[in-house]
Amino acid sequence: MSAFPVKVGVVGCGHISGIYLQNAAAFPVLQVVACADLQPERARATAAEFGIPRACTTEELLADLEIEAVLNLTVPGAHAAVALAALESGKSVYNEKPLARERADGQRILDLARRKKVRVGCAPDTFLGGGLQTVRKLIDEGAIGVPVAATTFMVSHGPESWHPDPEFYYQAGGGPLFDMGPYYLTALVHLLGPVRRVCGSARSTFRERTITSEPKRGKVIHVEVPTHVAGVLDFASGAVATMLMSFDVWHANLPMFEVYGSAGSLSVPDPNTFGGPVRMRGAADAEWSEVPLAFGYTENSRGLGLADMAEALRTGREHRACGELAYHVLDIMHALHESSDTGRHVAVASTCARPAPLPSGARDRA
Repeated sequence: MSAFPVKVGVVGCGHISGIYLQNAAAFPVLQVVACADLQPERARATAAEFGIPRACTTEELLADLEIEAVLNLTVPGAHAAVALAALESGKSVYNEKPLARERADGQRILDLARRKKVRVGCAPDTFLGGGLQTVRKLIDEGAIGVPVAATTFMVSHGPESWHPDPEFYYQAGGGPLFDMGPYYLTALVHLLGPVRRVCGSARSTFRERTITSEPKRGKVIHVEVPTHVAGVLDFASGAVATMLMSFDVWHANLPMFEVYGSAGSLSVPDPNTFGGPVRMRGAADAEWSEVPLAFGYTENSRGLGLADMAEALRTGREHRACGELAYHVLDIMHALHESSDTGRHVAVASTCARPAPLPSGARDRA
């Protein structure tokens, strides 16, 4: 671990920022020195709560020469603009997911980072957790033979019953695919490699949603995006995955995530979490058995991807939750929507490398 931490500025002090800032203090490679928000009072409150030296405007944060990396926790519609501004200022950037709303903006982010010789990282980093790292190890070791297929299901009736500010989930850049899809798609690419083509069907069942959480209880949301998406993904490796992402389901009894191989099957933990359980059943096994996790980071470790990027900045190696991976996931999501719109398979133009696994037995360090 480097003796010289990477100084980080946070843009966006909303709902998700708390866990990032709580965890940042546990990574010696990170030093959060400033935070900014469209609501100055929220930035000040965040700085006071987490001991951040300075609350400021985004412009002031980007002008600060000591800040090397920006943690971009804005709403999806602002991801690209903030990321591009950070890169223009010569800083690396780590975005909350998705990388951007549109492919063109995502590509601009990657191109500008290359020109500026800085890094782009992006959530989710849950695939670095002990659960999915253990699954990756089992697959790489051939525990279930050659991966053949996978299934992923994320069905609910949406976030308006619990999220304090849920409107953005139903605006461009939201919906179940763009909100929850990155967790499942990133995990799939981590486990099976890049996707080459997709076929999808999508619909929006409820044109209006009523918020039942506080403080906006009773407010009506007008839905702008598909809220039920079914897809089939063909991987370059030959594996085939089935995906269902929905905010239109009241109740279901479905597996969450499974991978099927030529010699057995794996039950994969929730890719929106860092831990287990991981279960395996070989072709001749009478029942499933739980596999002990072989890695740390099993609690909520959001910020691990940022810490990994910061360590990579100091050592020169590649970081794992990288921009190319995030762009490939963005490309897949758009391709699924386009397939539904056009009624045909859509080739995925982008690709990426499978991110490197964590060192064997890694225990709560970046």
